[in-house]
Amino acid sequence: MWEFLFGTDWAPDFFPRRFGSVPLVKGTFLIGIGASIIGVPIGIGTAIYLSEFAADRVRRVVKPAIELLAGIPSIIFAIIAIFVISPLLQERFGANVYNAASAMIMLGVMVIPIITTLAEDALRAVPREIREGSYALGATKWETTWRSVVPSASSGITAAILLGFSRAIGETMVVVLAAGLVPTMTLDILQPSETITAFIAGRAGGDLPTGSVEYLSIFAVGTVLFAITFLINVIAQYVLARQRRRFG
Repeated sequence: MWEFLFGTDWAPDFFPRRFGSVPLVKGTFLIGIGASIIGVPIGIGTAIYLSEFAADRVRRVVKPAIELLAGIPSIIFAIIAIFVISPLLQERFGANVYNAASAMIMLGVMVIPIITTLAEDALRAVPREIREGSYALGATKWETTWRSVVPSASSGITAAILLGFSRAIGETMVVVLAAGLVPTMTLDILQPSETITAFIAGRAGGDLPTGSVEYLSIFAVGTVLFAITFLINVIAQYVLARQRRRFG
């Protein structure tokens, strides 16, 4: 159990077999956090613009266009990552053909609709009286947004961010095709990497004897992924509860 939870070498196909899950967990968080770094600022910024600054005509066009991204199959994003993003990274930065960066970029785009929609709903749910009170005190539109509206909607914005992160670490198709399926300990995003979901997808379709250690490793790493997502949800509930008490 100690080797499985804290081992840094994942090699189930070689002898002696090694089942240290840290490289898979590292790959999961590396790609998930990288996708969040891309998707969260764009998603929150877009939500603030649509809620507070955009004209009705612009909002009616932009919001459905963003939500339309959520309906695009993930295989399409994976193809774009392989044939568009990866060649650019190879040419500009000398990246590997399969690399974590291309998966991060595509996942960052994929989480934008979720974050934008939830955050924009939270911002629009802020009572009008809060905005009017801020204007009555002489605040500008920008000051009202950042000092009154955003803090009042912080619980919904936080929920949007955490849901987007959970979506990123749970994605399978993009990381299977674009990230490389190579469990490593490197933090270099230009090199291949592997996530827990990618390992499960790659193994589930293989010819593994039922009951073998290799076959059971699928369920072992699946349990680790469940524990990670459960812990994220617990932390999210705690943070949201504190924010609700703080901002009423």
